[in-house]
Amino acid sequence: MRCSPRVTAAILLSFAGLSSASAADTPAKAEPFKAVPDNPFFSVNDNRLTFAYIFDGTDPGVPGKTAKQVYAFTHFDVWAYGTNFFNIAMYKSDHNDPAVGGTAGATEFFGSLRSTIGFNQVFDTTAFTVGPLRNVSFEFGGDVETENNVVAPAKRAGVLGVQFAFDLPYKGYINVAPLYYKEINHNAFFSCAVIGRPPCLLDGNTEFRGTWALELNYYMDLGFLPEYLPLSVSGRANFVGPKGNQASPINISIPTVVEINSEPIRLTLDASKVFWGPKYSHFVDVWVAYRYWQNKFGLDHLNNPTCTKLRSGSCTESSLYSGISVKF
Repeated sequence: MRCSPRVTAAILLSFAGLSSASAADTPAKAEPFKAVPDNPFFSVNDNRLTFAYIFDGTDPGVPGKTAKQVYAFTHFDVWAYGTNFFNIAMYKSDHNDPAVGGTAGATEFFGSLRSTIGFNQVFDTTAFTVGPLRNVSFEFGGDVETENNVVAPAKRAGVLGVQFAFDLPYKGYINVAPLYYKEINHNAFFSCAVIGRPPCLLDGNTEFRGTWALELNYYMDLGFLPEYLPLSVSGRANFVGPKGNQASPINISIPTVVEINSEPIRLTLDASKVFWGPKYSHFVDVWVAYRYWQNKFGLDHLNNPTCTKLRSGSCTESSLYSGISVKF
């Protein structure tokens, strides 16, 4: 520790005063000088790498099942006024969903950001903590996505709303967020280069109508199990309301419908705690999940030509999903 000249002078003057004081005036024990520790900006800062495998994935318009490898980076932090969550993932399809210009599987990149600002923190109050309700927060964020298949999607979406955070047993939680959702995307099939005549979209870009969304996620340790079996359960569900016609502003009379993108349950084993002890809890997690996605991208799985006849089932995904996550 380096002291400023002012602090150094004060210490020297104190010693000088002590040397001229009587023994009766000298304190029995001098209190040590302690520096005030700096508070870290993030109270939680968690970064993870994940490899996972989707056994029976689908892509709208692609007949049959498409297995996908997933490589992802996830960041989560908690700071004085809220939280930040960021995820970027690469999905590598098998040959059933080929990339443009070859027989290799398509590659998709998807990124998602969600941030919250807590009302309790902003207003320095506990008014938003009632019973199991822990906090109410302002939430905002967005999603981006692109894939090198024939559709050539280029999703850009923004969300804005509130989040209600509730406590669950065993230090768990469930978050419920009603949101406003706005999406712009791209579909090569609706470009003038493909259709060749009006009505068409000059570049294939599609601006959908703003709509509602509802996002839920939960986590809970299974604390009733023995110490040697550290399991936890988690899950999520995202609902996006109808956002207009599939290719708005082109009216093809097939409106979009409610999209359900969910992972209802994920069972996680804290493998590092099992092998190396509590000090390394959740450094290595091994998990298995069930993934369910209906009306992918808002396409009506019962009526949209992309999802029916030979392509039947391509707009609904029901698959086992397994992986390993490593904290660093």
